[in-house]
Amino acid sequence: MSISGFERNFEAFKILTGEQVTAVHAATLKVLEEVGIVFHDEGALELFAEHGCKTDFETKRVTFPRHLVEQAVAGCPSSFTVKARDPQNNLVLGQPNVTYFTSAPGHRTLDLDTWEPRDATRKEFYDYVTVLDALPNVHRLSGFPYFGFAKVPQCMRLLESCAAKIRNSTKVQGEGAVLDNARFNIAMAKATGQDILKYANPAAPLTFYGDTVAAVRRYLGEDVPFHFASGPIAGATAPATIAGALVSNNAESLGGFVLAHLIRPGGRIWVGNMTMVQNMRTGSPAFGSISNTLIDVIFNQMWRHYRIPSWTSSSAWTSSKTIDYQAAYETSMAAFACALSGSSLVLLQGGLTGELTAHPVKAILDDDVAGMIGHLLRGVEFSDETLALDVIREVGPIPGNFLTTAHTRKWWRSQQFLPFVADSLPFPDWAKMGKKKAIDHAKERMEAILSSHKASPLPPDQEQAVEDILREARAYYRKTGKITADEWAVYQEDLNSPNYPFA
Repeated sequence: MSISGFERNFEAFKILTGEQVTAVHAATLKVLEEVGIVFHDEGALELFAEHGCKTDFETKRVTFPRHLVEQAVAGCPSSFTVKARDPQNNLVLGQPNVTYFTSAPGHRTLDLDTWEPRDATRKEFYDYVTVLDALPNVHRLSGFPYFGFAKVPQCMRLLESCAAKIRNSTKVQGEGAVLDNARFNIAMAKATGQDILKYANPAAPLTFYGDTVAAVRRYLGEDVPFHFASGPIAGATAPATIAGALVSNNAESLGGFVLAHLIRPGGRIWVGNMTMVQNMRTGSPAFGSISNTLIDVIFNQMWRHYRIPSWTSSSAWTSSKTIDYQAAYETSMAAFACALSGSSLVLLQGGLTGELTAHPVKAILDDDVAGMIGHLLRGVEFSDETLALDVIREVGPIPGNFLTTAHTRKWWRSQQFLPFVADSLPFPDWAKMGKKKAIDHAKERMEAILSSHKASPLPPDQEQAVEDILREARAYYRKTGKITADEWAVYQEDLNSPNYPFA
């Protein structure tokens, strides 16, 4: 069993010609053969040297023979299953022509009246997870969705986040990793019978640090699905040209694929793209730029060529500071292009200002966008019945009409997409009903979800296992000095709050 996702019933959108795909691949191999990648891990350097890579142990730079790179790509599964807490929500990443959507994280929540960012409370975090679990077109929950919540020490924020998602959602979960907390959130996933999607991201340009290599070993050893995604900034940590940024980013990820192949062939590995262009006025990434979308489109085309599942992020965030028209067009256009170009997973719902903020109201609005894109991806059914010759003959010219026919009653719902929160009233009715905007409807839908939706609770033994793992992590970080006495005192206020762990 698995979530069906959205199946694209026509050819994927392409920008590169066949010759250009070949040229990008050739250039990527030249970077790996001639420039190489730095690995800050002695064991990795020894492994590469054993398998015929030119390895400089002083500079830690490795160059790769072409055959080894292509062997690593060929040895990866072109699709694989990721288990959810509820098997009906499993994902099969890499299915030909199938796209899933996932929530996009933000560091903090924001006040919808003042648009000022602030830390989420425990209740707000758990409520956000509930909303994401309820939305029909959120097929996976991303890492976070906020970077933790108030009163929790930094070293525990991702673990509290992971526990919240496991408790309040039955969908596939992704999660980040810092300060050796991967071992705890992997343990929580295993205790509740599910996978957790992790990452092992190289650093741009062309570098793997020791903690990333250690993560690769851990994930392969424990059969944890994970991705590589370096996140270069074109013009800063990658060439300013889109083609050059693609080559550099490809090389970084493919270097990771070789490492994984040499450690343990056949792992559940996929790849993500977080490449962005730089805002040359400010020096920060140009969130919402159509150039980021262009990079995603050609990235998707390259990794479809490699037959490796891919995810894209240009639709995840915007430069807008509010939920406004700019936020809508920057994320919606990107999501549309990424899905059309064959992304296995598109980051979309909820993300707002440059990964700094996110909000469930934005996620609800974005979920309608995902539904519209999914409706388009399915295309149009052509059959004798949909061509409708019989009903056209039956109705004939005016005064005939199609409204009362059995054909209309059967087909109209499947031929239209009905958004949940868009305003579709005629003007007089809209004015009479209070002139509500889409954001008003989204706020109302959030309240309706929170009053009615509840994910299946964990069985008591699994809930106890999650809490035991959290206790173990808290003790570990106190012992290693990662939680100060002052932080622990504030944390106790949170842990002793009413209705713990949900509020």
